[in-house]
Amino acid sequence: MVIPKRTIPIRGLTDIRTLSGSVDQAAIPYRAYMKISCLEMEKLRRGKERESAEHRMKNIDARFQEIEAEKAALLQALDGCGVARDLPTPHANGKSVRGAKVSGFRLKY
Repeated sequence: MVIPKRTIPIRGLTDIRTLSGSVDQAAIPYRAYMKISCLEMEKLRRGKERESAEHRMKNIDARFQEIEAEKAALLQALDGCGVARDLPTPHANGKSVRGAKVSGFRLKY
């Protein structure tokens, strides 16, 4: 018995037709609205981040003012007691000198 040859070629995955290349005209406006909604959500999230950062900056500025007020009060109390002050002189970069003497105490930073 003779086996007949196939006249139809065998097809693989590359031969299967799909609809992935065709664009449905109804999906184009949907994509645009989806992109707009994603951008609006990101805008809202960035706004919240900005508000949080501004709030943190205000807290830091308030603490700086409290520190300066407390420092001024302590310096005024030292002047009232007649204690000689030899405060560390700051460098150009804003840091104080290591190991500076302040009224008999050696401060290390």
